[in-house]
Order: sequence, then structure tokens, then C-alpha cells
Amino acid sequence: MKNQAYRMTMLYDFYGDMLTDRQKEFYDLYYNEDLSLAEIAENYGISRQGVRDVIVRAEATLTELEDKTGIIKRFHKMQEELAAMEDTVDGIAQLNSDKYQDNALEALCVQLKTALAALRQE
Repeated sequence: MKNQAYRMTMLYDFYGDMLTDRQKEFYDLYYNEDLSLAEIAENYGISRQGVRDVIVRAEATLTELEDKTGIIKRFHKMQEELAAMEDTVDGIAQLNSDKYQDNALEALCVQLKTALAALRQE
């Protein structure tokens, strides 16, 4: 269940703007605010089934967008690659520290670490 909630949150973060306002609202209440279908239905004066239908349609829309674009999959792959690059830079910096003590190489490692940190923030 926790994995499903994480997946739904990621889908919403990446594609939520593609939903209708009502879908966004119900989706947010259900997944982020942890309200039950019955609570949402009571607050909006509609049936529990009506709320469920809106959320199911929103989930289908978000899932379809990810299936077509693969943006989240590529995001996770990019994060893995950035982590590997960071590990490599750390290895070079450690080798430089242990063996060479080259100031220019140290500066380049710092520059690469800064660039990697900036990429992670995007």
C-alpha cells in the first residue's frame, strides 16, 4: 500500500496539472490529506461512489500519461546516474587527496560536485 501511495504521489507531482480542478482537489484530499472517500463525499454533498469515480479517472489519466511519456522513469534513472557520477567524483577527490594533492584537480572536483548538486535540484 505504501508503495502505491508513493507512486500516486509521484504521478500527481509530475502530471497533476493535466487533471481537472475537481480531480486535483479530490486526488489531493484522498492521497495527500488522507481523507476517506466517505469524508470527501460528505464534504462535497455527493456519493462515495461519485468521489471514487473522479479519483479513479484521475489515476487513469496520470497513469496513461506516464505510460506514454515515461518521464518519472527517466527521472529515477537520471537520479541514479547523478549518484553514480557523484560517487566517481568523490573517488577522484579521495585519490587526489591521498596521492597527488593537486589543487587544480581538487578545484575541478569541487566544480563537478557543484554542477551535480545543481542538476539534482532541477
